[in-house]
Amino acid sequence: MKQDFDIVIVGAGMVGATLACALGEARLRVALIEAQPFKHDWPAESFDQRVSAITRASQNIFTSLDAWQGMCAARVSPYRDMHVWDATGDGVIHFDSADIGEPLLGHIIENRVIQSALLKRVAALDTIELITPARVASLDVQVGQVQVRLDSERVIHAALIVGADGGRSPLRELAGIEVQGWSYGQEAVVARIETSAPHQETAWQRFLPDGPLAFLPLADGSSSIVWSTSPEHARELLAMEDSAFLDALQESFGDRLGRMLGCGPRASFPLRMQHAKQYTQARLALIGDAAHTIHPLAGQGVNLGLADAAVLAEVLVEAHRQYQDIGALRVLRRYERWRKGDNMTMITSMESFKRLFGSHHPALRWLRNTGLRLTDKLGPAKNLIMRQAMGLEGELSQLARGKRL
Repeated sequence: MKQDFDIVIVGAGMVGATLACALGEARLRVALIEAQPFKHDWPAESFDQRVSAITRASQNIFTSLDAWQGMCAARVSPYRDMHVWDATGDGVIHFDSADIGEPLLGHIIENRVIQSALLKRVAALDTIELITPARVASLDVQVGQVQVRLDSERVIHAALIVGADGGRSPLRELAGIEVQGWSYGQEAVVARIETSAPHQETAWQRFLPDGPLAFLPLADGSSSIVWSTSPEHARELLAMEDSAFLDALQESFGDRLGRMLGCGPRASFPLRMQHAKQYTQARLALIGDAAHTIHPLAGQGVNLGLADAAVLAEVLVEAHRQYQDIGALRVLRRYERWRKGDNMTMITSMESFKRLFGSHHPALRWLRNTGLRLTDKLGPAKNLIMRQAMGLEGELSQLARGKRL
């Protein structure tokens, strides 16, 4: 049975493009479908409103795929420390990469910088065809292959289709895969902020009664904020004049970074926990936000998706080398077993943190402040938390360990 490609990937965002690079470098034939054309050029002085905190494990993945150098050539910002404190008490914790003998905890990188570097790698691989703008119009799972019809009427046959098309994944809906989850009743307001004091290559996060407010260091000395708050407050913040917004930000964050001097354009997006009941079917797999979304308070969302991509690539490449059917459910289940437990653990942890730090109950307020103070004093426990947050614990994929497939 002749197939046009080995694998069709729907979604050329950070996670989908990572999977495409990994498979393309292993000489698997990939069709990468993307609804929105991507522009690689933007004004040098402009910053993307959306940034990601990239862990050391995710950095290893990008390095293994020869994409990290392109990101560094554009703009990345390392962070070596992280300060977290509670606005309603005296609880505080300080994470310092030097305590575990590491040069840094991770990097803050604009999403478009990550995507651009990955898509340039995609363009350099003759095993990948990027098809954009295009959407999947219909899906037909057949014996031994999947038939994909695009909105352009082009028909593609492949052994496997992968959904990397976001939290509202149209492919997941076409496949009839259900999700469980709920709204957090919050929105995240994002903007770039200039402050009078340097950020010191440090991530800062203050837990407010309505949600966490994070300042993430950028390469030019400014910071990107993620302010999780109620939808009503988010609308108020977006409607304010810049001066009023900076005053509100100053009052909520305090003076650890001096005075708030200026801000770029603001935007917001709703926060939701969502988890697919299954990651795989015969000839289909879900990765990234198509499989799971979590609260951004720990900055782990995209890193979980990148880990999905690295593990799925490893499973598929190994199966292909052993002349196994890469679209068979018994192969795809290896990926699901590997990733679903880790993702569930992170989802549960983030939900626990969200509930603990979002509670106004005096007993829970005492508990979280006491917990922060005690953990800050317990070196081994704090060091383990850092290594886990850096993605350096557990069963790592080859790419996450810095090895090629």
